[in-house]
Amino acid sequence: MRWPWQRKKEMLTLKPDNDTIAAIATASGIASIGVIRISGSQAKQIAQAILGQTISPRVAYYLPFLDSDQTVIDRGIAIFFAGPHSYTGEDVLELQAHGGSIVLQLLLQACLKQGARQAEPGEFTKRAFLNGKMDLAQAEAVVDILNASTVQAAKSAMRSLSGEFSKLIHILLNELTELRVYVEACIDFPEEDIDFISAGRIQERIHNIQTELAKIFKQSQQGVLLKDGLVVVLIGQPNVGKSSLINQLSGDEVAIVTPVAGTTRDTISTDIQIQGVPFTLVDTAGLRETNDEIEKIGIAKTWKTIERANIALFLVDANHDIGEKEKSILDRLPQEVKKIWVHNKIDLTERLAEIQYQSDPHVYISAKHGEGVDLLKKVLLESVGMQDLGENAFTARTRHLKTISLVADYLNLSLANLAQAELLAENLRLAQQELSSITGEFTADDLLGEIFGSFCIGK
Repeated sequence: MRWPWQRKKEMLTLKPDNDTIAAIATASGIASIGVIRISGSQAKQIAQAILGQTISPRVAYYLPFLDSDQTVIDRGIAIFFAGPHSYTGEDVLELQAHGGSIVLQLLLQACLKQGARQAEPGEFTKRAFLNGKMDLAQAEAVVDILNASTVQAAKSAMRSLSGEFSKLIHILLNELTELRVYVEACIDFPEEDIDFISAGRIQERIHNIQTELAKIFKQSQQGVLLKDGLVVVLIGQPNVGKSSLINQLSGDEVAIVTPVAGTTRDTISTDIQIQGVPFTLVDTAGLRETNDEIEKIGIAKTWKTIERANIALFLVDANHDIGEKEKSILDRLPQEVKKIWVHNKIDLTERLAEIQYQSDPHVYISAKHGEGVDLLKKVLLESVGMQDLGENAFTARTRHLKTISLVADYLNLSLANLAQAELLAENLRLAQQELSSITGEFTADDLLGEIFGSFCIGK
């Protein structure tokens, strides 16, 4: 028999296509420069046809770009990257032309005439993954960099692309692999006089893996929030200051403020960032009983908005305690929505701006004058664990959280089956397989299609 570590690596073998792809790699519209990217076995041949001469790798050439009938389409910079020393791991040609849409389309068509085909969304990065230039978590970080809405999100995506997230996963994978090797070896070569569970400190080692996995899960949660942002809904009775607060937080007059109750009839949203973390603020219609049909529609929309929110800022008048109306609204709030009580209009009382930590945070502010708004921002970050966001932050995705949760389940099953070696080994195998799917060592075609389909064409 073969030892476990001698067995063939357990992963689905996925290979890139052999054909050559081409696409416009820059955004649509008019710009000073536009880029055509070609990747595949025919890239060198296409370079010869388009440029009329052979070019050396990694040297910039200023040349005319020729159509199939030898007419000049444009003049620009051409650079050839010989595989595997390229982004995709294949031969790659980049043509930098003037950024007019017609010029770029003519140049792309010239490449297609020479045997390339139009690239699909994300196909260049998909080939980079399949050719081992990056793992799946790093490939996902490419589109996260493109879509980053804050400086912190861009920096964190860059850390994921550089392999920070993958490094943590691989450390755990190595620990799981070593543990699984030991268990399977003990099954294959049992020693009746030895308690291999105790001798191998299996329970302790699983607990250590669980501890590290929990840390990664927390960091991944922050990474998902950093990538996707958080939805913060402002709720409360009419005329409690929701519109004033959203204007303070956004630094702009995005909502109409009047002393008339029920002014806000529809949801109003605006995007902000707090210390690099993206938030979407949603001002809503005041929640109350009303006979106004238009206001009723606004209130119905408010409840739908609350259902998809991460955080609810529950505004109350600082002159009054939390009453039955507030409690009735509270009873309808989804349990998973984090609640922050905002006691507004302290300018009409003798109370100072402050935070009180009870079962939920209570923040005392004046939305009209801006007092305590910085305290509220602090609590917003604290409520989702983002106040400690540092230079080691990385972006992550919801699929990573689901996968890590599954790994945690298999580790719990492993502990529950310590006395049954075969079940223990199987649960460790499943945990290892799930964890490997984050970096793409175990990957199905449909998952790749879902991931790379979200990319733009040319990337």
